[in-house]
Amino acid sequence: MKRIFLLVLLVFALQSTTAQTSENPSFEDVISLKSVSNAVISPDGRHVVFTKQSVDWNENKYDRELWVSKNRGKPFQLTNNLKSTSGSAKWSPDSKWIAFLSKRGEKTQIHALRIAGGESFQVTKTKNDISGFEWSPDGQKISFLQSEDKSEEEKERKETYGGFAVEDAEFNLNQLWVTDFSPARLTESLLPDELKDTIYTQKRAARLLIDSVAFSINSFKWSPNGKQIAFEHQPDPLRNTFFKADISIYDIPSNTHKVLVHNPSYDGLINWSPDGKSILYRTSLNDSTSNYYSNGKLFRIDLDGSGEKQLAQDFDENLSGVQWTPNGIFAIAWQKTKRPLIKINPKNGNYTVLPINLERIWSYSFSKDGKQLAYTGVNDTNLSEVYHSDTKLSKPTVLTASSKQIKNWSVAQSEVISWKSQDGQVIEGVLHKPMNYDPNKKYPLLVVIHGGPTGISTPSPTPAYVYPMIQWLNKGALILRPNYRGSAGYGEKFRSLNVQNLGVGDAWDVLSGVAYLEEQGIIDSNKMGAMGWSQGGYISAFLTTNTDTFKAISVGAGISNWMTYYVNTDIHPFTRQYLKATPWSDKEIYEKTSPMTNINKAGTPTLIQHGEFDKRVPIANAYELFQGLQDNDVATKLIVYKGFGHGITKPKEQLAATWHNWQWFAKYIWGEIIELPKE
Repeated sequence: MKRIFLLVLLVFALQSTTAQTSENPSFEDVISLKSVSNAVISPDGRHVVFTKQSVDWNENKYDRELWVSKNRGKPFQLTNNLKSTSGSAKWSPDSKWIAFLSKRGEKTQIHALRIAGGESFQVTKTKNDISGFEWSPDGQKISFLQSEDKSEEEKERKETYGGFAVEDAEFNLNQLWVTDFSPARLTESLLPDELKDTIYTQKRAARLLIDSVAFSINSFKWSPNGKQIAFEHQPDPLRNTFFKADISIYDIPSNTHKVLVHNPSYDGLINWSPDGKSILYRTSLNDSTSNYYSNGKLFRIDLDGSGEKQLAQDFDENLSGVQWTPNGIFAIAWQKTKRPLIKINPKNGNYTVLPINLERIWSYSFSKDGKQLAYTGVNDTNLSEVYHSDTKLSKPTVLTASSKQIKNWSVAQSEVISWKSQDGQVIEGVLHKPMNYDPNKKYPLLVVIHGGPTGISTPSPTPAYVYPMIQWLNKGALILRPNYRGSAGYGEKFRSLNVQNLGVGDAWDVLSGVAYLEEQGIIDSNKMGAMGWSQGGYISAFLTTNTDTFKAISVGAGISNWMTYYVNTDIHPFTRQYLKATPWSDKEIYEKTSPMTNINKAGTPTLIQHGEFDKRVPIANAYELFQGLQDNDVATKLIVYKGFGHGITKPKEQLAATWHNWQWFAKYIWGEIIELPKE
């Protein structure tokens, strides 16, 4: 085996004749890519505010700030929070103000700035973080959500009894508050801090709207006339109580509320109809045993409880980002690897897929009259951009230029392929090739498996996360990203195919995809690796203990034992729904689908990556797999990322995790020993 002590520049040396005119980006380059999201158009249809993300390596954070395009002009930056981020922008009804959430002190609060120019000012000053807000239709009030304050009660208990907590029994309810909004408050920013505090107390104090109730509010929407508020609520804010969410209407003049939608399972508020006579909502009706993988149902209902009707009933996928405008109801939805805009008739429920010159729409918003549209989207060969268009979608204005960042890069060439799995099911996947791909050559293959399981892999010039995919391509490899059974975009039946068959059927889909590429004669079967995060990590762990197809595997935040997972995770219903049992009611299905069951058959060198405080897939799963591999003399390494939960959310640790994967597969696929750079 060669020993190669590579400096960063050598690792990213140019690999081919094509690459001589294209740059092979570094790991830092890919992590540092700026991205845009959440485009929101002003009610008058003239301006667009959006979020732009960049990397602050000194502060080790992803910085998200607000940018705006006025009258389809060149965007400019609105906010600059040096220690935190700014987001959740919402226009005032008169299109003159933008309110947003930002943490500029101890707590996340609402701030506002005038689109005409000037500094932002703080609208609220509350004891707890604000999690969501809405302007009143007249623009004179802003309502918001924050958790109830139990700080004094908790302090007194801790002083007497120390620290303890009762599982699933201690929580702070999310409450609905309102505060007045007055532009005259701008002058208060010139006052001394002690006077500001007095003004906040006397003039700007927020008021609790709904008091002394035994439920937690998830979301809310003002009625168009400003006299009512629809809100979604559940018994407590615990994650698994969402099954019991209902929708109620709060009447402001009478200070009363009543339940409008109360099904046995989840009911989620979407919005009001433009005329204020109906509510749009999504529901699982009485399904609390399969709604992790079944289609949600879209309904409308009149305020008196009549006229309830299911919409887009024949649409076989989950609808998201649903909005009700004067021109109809709109949504986005996965359709295999595409994500188009869907229009739904609110009266008869029929739907149409709108023609738009993008492969995938991520977010969108309409002007108040429904005639102007802002959206973010992407094609297979570029990065996401922000667009401003009329509703004909014929001549959109591209407001951003994110794709210029990769203009001179050597990037992934993507295509969607399909093959038949072991049971005859047709599976799709994304095959990434290097820019100088030679069909007569056999390449090493790296399989990257998405999470979910209801995630999806799509074509992209810069696939990444903690896997250095661009660099592997430029090193001379192919990458397969399978959309195994259970993935979004292929309908409810497809998402149900790994129920009681997790791991087993997923492995069929991965291995049959590898076999398909072998039949094409384009891969070197002696140089293959597999990896994934979350559900992708679980499938990778299953492959580790059930096949010797791969020379190396990386398991990121993966499940190794379903029983260990079930008793530790924060989403117990997920396991019960997919395995249709608890460990005590059907031990066999837990064993059949657990990687640890066949740990004695494991032989593939396996890297394990996990967040220290992961609640979704608790780290016990990593330790169990690590110890089992060690006991069977299988080459393994466990790397714990300190302070993180289920994802690696800071750039420096993401860089470290990327290097760890680069080192692992370099050793076992290419026979190279690479040291971690010290600078």
